[in-house]
Amino acid sequence: MCQDSSGKVLKRPDSRGCSRLAQDNKGRRMIYKILGGVVLALVVLVLVALEVRTTGSYERTFDASRDKVWRVWNDEDSIKHWWGPTGYTAPFIRNDLRVGGTYLWAMKSSKGEMFWNTGVYKEVVPNQRIVSTLSFADETGKAIPGSKAPVPGRWPNAVTVIVEFSESSGKTKVTVTEVGLPLMVKILSRVAWQQQFDKIEGLL
Repeated sequence: MCQDSSGKVLKRPDSRGCSRLAQDNKGRRMIYKILGGVVLALVVLVLVALEVRTTGSYERTFDASRDKVWRVWNDEDSIKHWWGPTGYTAPFIRNDLRVGGTYLWAMKSSKGEMFWNTGVYKEVVPNQRIVSTLSFADETGKAIPGSKAPVPGRWPNAVTVIVEFSESSGKTKVTVTEVGLPLMVKILSRVAWQQQFDKIEGLL
């Protein structure tokens, strides 16, 4: 006696027919196991990406002096033209660039969604280096806990942002390092920074 894949007993089985059915059933079970393993692996990867934090580093070399790049990077009116990836505007920028100074920057999506960021400047070396914190905030500048961030991922209460400027042969390399990013947003952050770099080039 042999059965088909649904468990139905075949009326006139033969050895070859039973053998083929057994092989077919075994093949199906193997496919199901493989698919189940793939799905499980994807779920684990998503959970890890949501929970794990990492460091992102992005850089661009601009065909301009370090002094000019520094001004475009930190001037409030200039920031309004480069803060936010493609399709976003920066309707509000307040920037107190000094050790202990704070900032409040807003970006607005094409759908009208507003995202606010605030932080404190920890180190400011003119034309060379800026170290600050970065947190999500409300429109008043009050920092929002990482657990309530308006984007996916296990965010800390504050990300550390390090911006370094180096000049060579009249060109300036800017390196941005973000410490504490959720792993799942690292690629998105890289894309956003490259688009912001493009905007900065248009201002130089």
